[in-house]
Amino acid sequence: MSEVFWSLKGVLGALCRLILLVLVLVSGQVSFGKEQMMCQEAFAKTIAIQQIEYLRREYAKATDLIGIADDASVAAGRAIYRRIFAQDASFEVSGPETSPLSADGPDGWVQVVLEALGPMGPTQHLIGTQVVEIDSIAFDEACDVIEGRATMQSYVQAWHDTADEQVWLFIGTYFDQVVFTPGIGWQIKHMELRRVTGEMRPAVAAAS
Repeated sequence: MSEVFWSLKGVLGALCRLILLVLVLVSGQVSFGKEQMMCQEAFAKTIAIQQIEYLRREYAKATDLIGIADDASVAAGRAIYRRIFAQDASFEVSGPETSPLSADGPDGWVQVVLEALGPMGPTQHLIGTQVVEIDSIAFDEACDVIEGRATMQSYVQAWHDTADEQVWLFIGTYFDQVVFTPGIGWQIKHMELRRVTGEMRPAVAAAS
């Protein structure tokens, strides 16, 4: 009888150890799954930041296109503006030695840019030192962004050929408020271009 008892006790002990092992494995898988989701969200947030940065880079390209001032170039620049800016976006220019300037909607800003850059020669807007701060962001089960808000600062150096054979150098900072628009993606909701400094240079010296 005692042999049966000890044999049964050994079987029960082994069974308990097996159950404990299964519980540990399942718990580890659940924890690993949570960590994987966290890693995916961190990766998705990094992608979102890069997408936001590219809005300002696309803006630079579109602005130079509009500055060419022919129908095809203006249309191409306008199409980019309509993609990167929210339909109700607002715009303003500020800083030393600037006149108050504002516009509503991407088409309104196209007109401002065309009037400012059209009379000039070629322009080139160089974007750098971008800093994005995510204010809020939400993901669905697939880790895709469903809503979000952010702010972005970007340095700009803009070179403009003028009619009197000089180069006007504009140095400033863009301050952007960015939102995620379902079905479209990240868009700029408000843009402030703040002038820092600038100067006129002889075109020959700039070319050399």
